[in-house]
Amino acid sequence: MTGEKGNILEAPGIEGEASPSDAPVLQVADVTKDFEGVRALDGVGLTVRKGQIKALIGPNGAGKTTLLNVINGLLKPDKGRVLFKDHDLVTMRADKIGLLGLSRTFQLIRLFSVNNATILDNVMIGAHKKLQPTITGSLLFRGRMKRIEKTVRDKAYEALRLVGLEDAASNQPGALSFGNQRLVELARSLMAEPELLLLDEPASGLNDSEVEGLMGLLAAIQKRGITILLVEHNMKLVMSVSDDVVVINFGRRLAEGTPSQVSNDPQVIQAYLGADRIASWVRP
Repeated sequence: MTGEKGNILEAPGIEGEASPSDAPVLQVADVTKDFEGVRALDGVGLTVRKGQIKALIGPNGAGKTTLLNVINGLLKPDKGRVLFKDHDLVTMRADKIGLLGLSRTFQLIRLFSVNNATILDNVMIGAHKKLQPTITGSLLFRGRMKRIEKTVRDKAYEALRLVGLEDAASNQPGALSFGNQRLVELARSLMAEPELLLLDEPASGLNDSEVEGLMGLLAAIQKRGITILLVEHNMKLVMSVSDDVVVINFGRRLAEGTPSQVSNDPQVIQAYLGADRIASWVRP
């Protein structure tokens, strides 16, 4: 599942391994969202520190994906604030939010095969902000545009090498397993050179071996200084890679703390249907 580490993840000004700091990169405050009278989020708040992996967990229907959709601008909250590097995301369009250094993967895989698009093509799409020439620019600066395209192509290969799929670059997405298609999405999200990466159930549909590979990949991404907010149902993955865990239930924040603290919280145990299931999350 994982390959060699590439320069695509090297953040400016960061040398060696990065570790979480106290500086907040994302602040969510009192976010509320209703859908036709049903309250999906009810005053949710959380802070994600620079360089950490923060997990957002909860039962099905708890509001996790809704919160991610609010953070990256796909939904506007009825109430509350979302600050990313002091930018108020509630007032911004999703495409503008992406330009700030925030990238996202989704529960449902979104890969393209139109016009025989390859895996490499799908990954290169992630660098769209660098591939938006004007008509004038295309006509007058063709040499420069070709150099930019080559740079993007090289970085796409690096991203695929990181996730172990460089040899499949010329294939079409449909030729890959479900798990590897998820890795293509992850590689594409890294092409935007994000400071904050939102991952919506990246382990969904993966077997045990693939989940182990994903754990190592997330750790490698974190070491490059990229902050991760992770929504996930695979609790072994969550407890292995997360610095901090937030639990929401029925749209409200239920608990927050380290993996150990959360796994021993009585309210979390009740929400997840028993101590036996909680105990199975933690490796011996």
